[in-house]
Formats: sequence, C-alpha cells, structure tokens
Amino acid sequence: MAKNVYEAMFIFDSNRFARDPGGVSGAIATLVQKFGGEMLASRLWEERRLAYPINGQRKGTYWLSYFRLESRELVNFNRETSLNESIMRSLVLKVDPRIVDALVSHALQSPQEARARREAAPVVAVPVEAGNAAE
Repeated sequence: MAKNVYEAMFIFDSNRFARDPGGVSGAIATLVQKFGGEMLASRLWEERRLAYPINGQRKGTYWLSYFRLESRELVNFNRETSLNESIMRSLVLKVDPRIVDALVSHALQSPQEARARREAAPVVAVPVEAGNAAE
C-alpha cells in the first residue's frame, strides 16, 4: 500500500497540556511511529475559547500535525486518538500530493515568521463597478 500524507488538527485538553506540554503533544508523534508512519511537522496552532464546551472544558489547545502513514493504518490511528484522554477532538485529512511541500514548509515556520509574512504581504484592492456589484 502507498503511504499518504495527512494533515491532522487536534484539540487538546488545555489543563493537561499546560501540565505536560511535551508529553501531550509527543503522544501524536508516538502514535504515528507506532503505526509505521513518519512525522513531517507538528506544532502548536493556538489556545482559544471553544464555541461550545467539550467534556466540560471551555478552552482548548489546537495542535497541527502533518505525517506520512499507510492508508490501512489510518483507522487504527483514529481509534487510538479517540481513546486518548488528552485529545478532546481530532480531524485527519488526506493531503493532495501536489501541495504537500508547501503545507509542510508553512507549518514548520514559527508563528512569528508567519505573522511577519502576513503583515508584509501587499494588500490588493479590486475596484467594483456599480453595474457589477453583487447584491
């Protein structure tokens, strides 16, 4: 079977993450390796208030990961993440092979680098003609 690249977003329990950030986030890399995969990038996305409480928690720590894994192992990986008490929610998506390099290189940037790049990007205004304006 072919190994695919997957993008995964995890919502960690913020209290558990605050007590042991390395252990909670390291569990993802351990799971990927357990199922014969390779971690490409893994980093903190942000900590924020949740739209609705999950397991009584009002805050969550979002963690973004990119990894390579055989497709037949994905079911086992998802099962293990759902059993992990530190992970409140997870979403795993297959990445189109044509954009893997761009996504992984962007994920490897520090948050400060990404913010500086966004702020340096020129803002382009597109004029809207009166007859073509969407209503």
